[in-house]
Amino acid sequence: MIIQSKRVWVLGHFMEAQLEVENGKIQKVLGYNEKAVDVEYGDKRIVPGFIDIHTHGAYGFDTNDAEPQGLRNWMKHIPEEGVTGICPTTITQSEEVLTKALKNVANVVEEGYEGAEILGIHFEGPYLDMVYKGAQPEQYICKGTIEQFERYQKAANGLIKVITMATETDEDLSFVRYLADHDVVVSMGHSAATFDQASMAIANGARSMTHIFNGMTAFNHRNPGLVGAAMRFRDTFGEVICDGNHSTPDALNNLFMAKGRDYTVMVTDALMVKGLPVGTKVLFGGNEIELYPDGSAHLTSTKGLAGSTLKVNEGLKVLVEKALVPWDYAINACTINPARLLKVDDRKGKLVAGYDADIVVLNDDYSVAQTYCKGKACL
Repeated sequence: MIIQSKRVWVLGHFMEAQLEVENGKIQKVLGYNEKAVDVEYGDKRIVPGFIDIHTHGAYGFDTNDAEPQGLRNWMKHIPEEGVTGICPTTITQSEEVLTKALKNVANVVEEGYEGAEILGIHFEGPYLDMVYKGAQPEQYICKGTIEQFERYQKAANGLIKVITMATETDEDLSFVRYLADHDVVVSMGHSAATFDQASMAIANGARSMTHIFNGMTAFNHRNPGLVGAAMRFRDTFGEVICDGNHSTPDALNNLFMAKGRDYTVMVTDALMVKGLPVGTKVLFGGNEIELYPDGSAHLTSTKGLAGSTLKVNEGLKVLVEKALVPWDYAINACTINPARLLKVDDRKGKLVAGYDADIVVLNDDYSVAQTYCKGKACL
């Protein structure tokens, strides 16, 4: 199959080009009109497939539900927003619930599914701070231990690739070092860490921060906090929810301009109410949440933000059109940067020969015209 457009995102710029796809891979990048074309996309933008490393669910399914059909349905339909790679994300719960959730993802990966590729599991909690817990149920928050995590990773068949934790609760940072040594990305989040504590965690193996600005110590010019550390340590990855609700467009601009084009990662932090009608109420981690008209989800008890229903293609629009982030910064945040964080950038995140044919075709309004998951049309 050969597809082409006058705007194909290759090597950090748009060019007139063809992509020759076979056996799930991009075999060649060719000149425009060099060969007979199977699908002509005109002036539509062709970009790498989006990767969402922090997302809890959609269409009525939550990762903690441990329902194989719900997970399969999610993977089948999420390419509608351009997502071709994903990390289903847990929320703090009992060891029994989390173990079932992890086993469910591992079983579905082993048995097979359609759509977006499951690149790993993001384990958000239960090793969090009580004050910055957000919507995480406090009765299950606990101190992390290597022994317990090993049980979780065994249940997941090694699929836990990212863990969100309050690293300051790991006093000697031995748990952080263990995780880093075992290729699990330690992401600081739901954390009361000071700037100095964050510095030491990074020096001992932490590589990222979870939904920057939310669930962490704020920036102050005399006490920079975790937000200050995110901006100061520019070669540390940092997730950010780009819906305009969790962080204003101006805050998004500040973060991206501080960190540059290579280390900021767009996430949706989407919940199971994504794709459901406004006003829907569901239980999330044992707490009731409600979907608001602006797409945000809130705890019904406190009205506090609990998560989003953001679509990645709409987050890209927010970054470019509202936050006025340069295009290369914005597109990197949902393609090559998360691929580098997960260490799959040898096959994902770029439109170059030899890479997986994960491809998104965007209309000018950022709606998705077509998504290819390893060369297969998904819409």
